[in-house]
Amino acid sequence: MTVDHVDHLAETAGTAEALTATAAAAVTYYPVAPGVRLNVRSGPGTGYGIVRVLAEGARVPVHCQTPGTRVTGPYGTSAIWDDIGDGYVSDAYVRTGSDGYVASRCS
Repeated sequence: MTVDHVDHLAETAGTAEALTATAAAAVTYYPVAPGVRLNVRSGPGTGYGIVRVLAEGARVPVHCQTPGTRVTGPYGTSAIWDDIGDGYVSDAYVRTGSDGYVASRCS
């Protein structure tokens, strides 16, 4: 392996690390409604199984959002579900400051 090749590999690795750090920094955390222990479901709707329950005072990362079951909660009625990384929560229980999408649509 040449010195130039090693330098290129190091440069490429540094770029990948920077992109990963930028993507991680792009995720915004939002508070769950006060006094609520929120169900995290395996999919975007109340018909999906509960995978865990968030403690009161939790903040969640919203990686992306997708339509699902319409739910009424402290922040109105919404069919938007937030992908928090290990499951989905209804946006009606998350204070995003908006009635619409605040993150990209899940693919």
